[in-house]
Amino acid sequence: MSSQVAVMALMNISHQAKFSGILRLMFSRFSLHPTPGLQLMKHMGSGRNGGFSVQPSSTHQGLFCLFENESYATQFLNHSSLLAWYRQHSKEMFTVKLKAYSVKGSWSGSNITTSTEKPLTGPVASLTRASIKPLHAISFWRKAPPAEDDLQQAQGCLLSAGVGEAPILRQATFSIWESEAAMDAYARTGAHLRAIKAAVEGHYFSESMFVRFQPFDAQGSWKGKTLV
Repeated sequence: MSSQVAVMALMNISHQAKFSGILRLMFSRFSLHPTPGLQLMKHMGSGRNGGFSVQPSSTHQGLFCLFENESYATQFLNHSSLLAWYRQHSKEMFTVKLKAYSVKGSWSGSNITTSTEKPLTGPVASLTRASIKPLHAISFWRKAPPAEDDLQQAQGCLLSAGVGEAPILRQATFSIWESEAAMDAYARTGAHLRAIKAAVEGHYFSESMFVRFQPFDAQGSWKGKTLV
């Protein structure tokens, strides 16, 4: 079992700083490249209102970073100039550390490895991402709105965000749940289940990854929600 720890940051930038935020979204990979212990970094935009939508948001962003161990993750959270800028210029910001306990698939050819046992009690977090084949993009997005609506109303969902590396074709959903049972109830029923079945049967994805995490050391809020 590895010692990897990931960090997910969600930001809603103030309108006055949105253009500076977009520049950081475009070019942060160059400044973060030498970050100690960093193994994978994805700086992502978001859909309208921070959700899973083809309509982009000009202020909502997400940052996922995977570190060799918790010490490097903590150092990044405490001393990153990029995160310091977001804290100063965001109307709302949420950060959380994550240890993976179940992993399927890869992200840009990189693999996250499990670093903890399956938790006996909640909360738990989920990260689902996919590279959508262009020929299947329309079919995929036709099924996305009902699944998004169900997610917003799902019992036990503490917070959720739709993020992506590129519009339309490289998308991800991050969510935190009060328990694994609540997460499974959403994943295995309704519009989400229908969308996943269609994606698998239709081979919509050129690459996908599904990870379940144990979240800890959460700070801040997202859409008015906090994780205590």
